[in-house]
Amino acid sequence: MVFKQFRFNIVLRVLLLTLTCLSLFVTLNSAYTFTPLLVAGLIIYQVWSLIRYVDRTNRELASFLESIRYSEFTRSFQLNEMGSSFDELNTAFNDVMKDFQQVRSEREEHFHYLQSIVQNIDISIIAYQRDGTVEMVNPAAKKLFQVNTLRNINKLRYLSDTLAHTLLNISPGENRLVRVQDEEDTLQLAIYATEFKVKDKVILLCTVKNIQNVLEEQETAAWQKLIRVLTHEIMNSIAPISSLSSTVESMLRQFTSGEKGTPELDLSTVREIQGALQTINKRSTGLMNFVETYRSLTKIPEPNFSVVRMKELLSHVHTLMKKDVQQQNVEMAFSVEPESIEVQIDEQMIEQVLINLVKNSLQALDGTPHGKIQIRGFYNKRGRPTIQVIDNGQGILQDVIDKIFIPFFTTKRSGSGIGLSLSRQILRLHGGSITAQSRPNEETVFTMTF
Repeated sequence: MVFKQFRFNIVLRVLLLTLTCLSLFVTLNSAYTFTPLLVAGLIIYQVWSLIRYVDRTNRELASFLESIRYSEFTRSFQLNEMGSSFDELNTAFNDVMKDFQQVRSEREEHFHYLQSIVQNIDISIIAYQRDGTVEMVNPAAKKLFQVNTLRNINKLRYLSDTLAHTLLNISPGENRLVRVQDEEDTLQLAIYATEFKVKDKVILLCTVKNIQNVLEEQETAAWQKLIRVLTHEIMNSIAPISSLSSTVESMLRQFTSGEKGTPELDLSTVREIQGALQTINKRSTGLMNFVETYRSLTKIPEPNFSVVRMKELLSHVHTLMKKDVQQQNVEMAFSVEPESIEVQIDEQMIEQVLINLVKNSLQALDGTPHGKIQIRGFYNKRGRPTIQVIDNGQGILQDVIDKIFIPFFTTKRSGSGIGLSLSRQILRLHGGSITAQSRPNEETVFTMTF
C-alpha cells in the first residue's frame, strides 16, 4: 500500500518502529535466539527507511540550490506526493525557478542587444586592461586600424607610437586628439576613455572616431567665412582707391602729354588732385590698420593662470562698469552661486572679455526702457564653472548669431568685428568656450564655460 500523506507516513513509520522495538524487548526474554536478531535487523531497516524518507525534502532543496548555483533553470520540482504541508514549498520552488528563467532571458536579450549595437555602430570601441591586453574590439575598430585581430594595444605601434602611448596612458573621462599618418591617409582620431571594474580586473573602455572629414569641412567653412569678410573689407578700401587713382591719372594726363596747346595746371585742379590723394591716403591707412588688427588676432599672449574667486572677479567688473551703466540709466547686478566658486584663469584676460560683453550689452540696450544687465556665476549641470552675461536689449537675429564670432563681422556702424572673435580665442586658450543665445527684444545670453 502506497501512502500519499507525509504526516500519515511519518506517524505510521514511527508506530511500526515502536512496535518493532517492543517486539525486540519481548523476544530478548524468550528462549529464541534467531528471532531477536531478525527483529533487530528489521528495526535498523525501519530507521534507515525513515531517515531516507525524511531526507527526501532536503535532497530536493539541495537540488534546487545546485540548480541556482549552476544556472540550470530548465527543471521543475514536484513534491506533490508529500502532502498539503509541502504545497507552498513546491510552489515557491517553481516560482523562484520561473523568476530566474525570466531574469536570465531578459539578461541574455539585453546582452545580445548591446552586443549588436557594439558590433554595428560606426564608432570604434576597444576594451582593454592597463597592461594593454585587449578584452574586446569591435569591427569598426578593426576596420579603422586595418587589423583582423588585436590582442594587445602595443600592436598598434606599427601604425603610430603616439596612438599606442595615448591609449595606454589616457585617464578616465579624458578626451584626446591624435593625428596619425597612415601611408597616404591622414587620420584625426578623437579618443574618449572611461573605466570600470570586472571582478578583479580594471578595464578601460575607449571610443575612437576619425574626425578628419569633419575637421576639414569645418576648416573649409571657417576659411570661406573669413575670406568673405576679408574680401568685403578689402574691397571697400581698394575700390575707392582704384577709382580715385584713375581719376587723378586722367586729370594729369592732359598736362603731361607734351602736345602743343597743353593747358597750365590751375589751382582748382591742384586742389582736386590733393583732395583725391588725401582720400587715397585715408583709405590706405584704414586698410593698413585693418591688416594690423588682423595680425593682432594671431598674437594673443599665453594666459598667466592663477586661481581666482569668481565672486571677486565679477565684483571688480561690476565696479569698473558702474559709471557707464549709470550714465545710460541701466540696472546691472551680479550673483555667484555658490559664493565659493574658484576658477583657474588669467584674470586680466577674462576681465577684458567680461568688460567687452557688458559694453556690447549697453550698446544693445540703447533706447530700451528699463534696461537690465545680469552677470551670473554658477556650476552648470556638468559641474563646470560658468559665467553668463544677460541683457534684455534688442538682441541678435537668428540668421546673424552664427556669424558674430567671425573676425571682422559686425552689425554695428562703428564696430571693428574683432571683440567677440578675440573673446572666443581667449576662452579657447583657457580650455573653455563662449556661446550666444538670443530672443530679439526679450533676452540675450552670452555664456562662458571654463
